[in-house]
Amino acid sequence: MIDLSRPDERDAAAGEYVLGTLDAQDHAAVERAMATDRALQAAVYAWQDRLLALSARADATVPRPQLWQRIDVALNAPAPAVRTEPPRPPWWQRLAPWQGLSAAAAALVLVLSVLLVQRAGVPEGARYLAVLQSPDRQSTGWVVEVQGERLRLTPVGGTAGVPAGKALQFWTKPQGADGPTSLGLVAAGRVSELPVSRLPGIGPQQLFEITLEPEGGSPIGRPTGPILYVGRSVAL
Repeated sequence: MIDLSRPDERDAAAGEYVLGTLDAQDHAAVERAMATDRALQAAVYAWQDRLLALSARADATVPRPQLWQRIDVALNAPAPAVRTEPPRPPWWQRLAPWQGLSAAAAALVLVLSVLLVQRAGVPEGARYLAVLQSPDRQSTGWVVEVQGERLRLTPVGGTAGVPAGKALQFWTKPQGADGPTSLGLVAAGRVSELPVSRLPGIGPQQLFEITLEPEGGSPIGRPTGPILYVGRSVAL
């Protein structure tokens, strides 16, 4: 059983939770703890921002038929004899077995490795990513990327249409700011770009969100409608 009171165990568990490689018992423990543990929530959000944005930028790969055959053989193999379970090793010794738990986890690790190598060609300067998800974290709608002098807002996963008489409005709020700043209206399903000079600032854990507002935008300079997608930035 994972020990979520330890910062190193908590961060590792958050990463495994996002990857989907926790066993059923530990997955349930993380979900229960997230209801009240703000540090664990923050760790999960940070891992989502790191991993989901990168995986969304990689092309999907269809597994070979031989892979499914090996998975089927493994799933139907006879259960091993019951034996006393040895003490659970520290989390850093459990990183390697992650990749053997599922083909999906191994593929994601490979994708991340390639993308991190590609970053060597990125010009120097601040770069941030934020994954905007629905408040219940059941769907991902947009990815925010800030690099150099430009901010790019990219739709992912097929966002829903906008009701008649309504509009999508893009907001940001740096840590410590008194309130959100409007970055303008955005069109559903379309990439939007704007100069970084429009932002009140940029940094890690900066809030970005998209709300549903009256046609033409919020009349009072702050969000009035429901939050459709929200996320925080992480530095790359």
